[in-house]
Amino acid sequence: MIIREIAEIEDDRVMDFSRLTECQLRSRLRPEDARIIVESPKVIKTALKSGHTPISILTERKHIEGDAKEIIAIADRMTGGAGIDVFTADRGVLASLTGYTLTRGVLCAMRRPKENSMPEVMEMISASDDSACIRVGVLDGVCDSTNIGAIFRSAAALGLDALLLTRDCCDPYSRRAIRVSMGSVFLLPWGWIDSVDDIREYKFKTIAMALRDDSIGLDDPRLKEERRLAMVMGTEGDGLAADVILGADYVVKIPMSHGVDSLNVAAASAVAFWELVAKRNN
Repeated sequence: MIIREIAEIEDDRVMDFSRLTECQLRSRLRPEDARIIVESPKVIKTALKSGHTPISILTERKHIEGDAKEIIAIADRMTGGAGIDVFTADRGVLASLTGYTLTRGVLCAMRRPKENSMPEVMEMISASDDSACIRVGVLDGVCDSTNIGAIFRSAAALGLDALLLTRDCCDPYSRRAIRVSMGSVFLLPWGWIDSVDDIREYKFKTIAMALRDDSIGLDDPRLKEERRLAMVMGTEGDGLAADVILGADYVVKIPMSHGVDSLNVAAASAVAFWELVAKRNN
């Protein structure tokens, strides 16, 4: 490792951590320069062990021989012993640089992972046996990074095969989404789709999660009999568009009590994943 002391927040060597916006980090004009910021030791180790390439580390000085020690060792092995820059300073300097006290005192800049197309995701999860049971989630216009991260965490924990996102969803590789997912964005296959209808060419039956008088319950036995099932979740404010609901094979609701009209999309997805994926697998 190469230890580099940071004395001021204007230091250009740490602009990845301090001054680049999410859009600039994504670097669509030069994809080879695109990067992500991963924070907290557990999440960083998940990303590294999943094969993602580290660029540099920012950490409080006291963590170099503590929480950051294993991270630095893994990064060193991944670079063939060449090592990476480890930028460090006291907590006060780092807080002024990043705008907040670091989560567990460690950040890591990494090369942005390749994004998968829908055909690539389908190839990753499809079994040779056409009768295999496959469950995917489809997020339509979910634009809050906290919700995206929470949905990824639930999807991975409860055994979903993949997530597919329309292009107006929040970036799963945004800093907050990565953190909230606890690194699940690096573990679960996912990809972009242009429309919810794209899933149909892969012979999935679709579930539109919506509160309507004609909705069926999550425990309807017909749902568990489907071999390929796609659970479609809508945007935080308005839910699913009318045409998406009309085009679905099933419209499904989670019964509400005490006058509550709906659940947050992240909470609703966890309930659906448990009922239609985890319970079936167990």
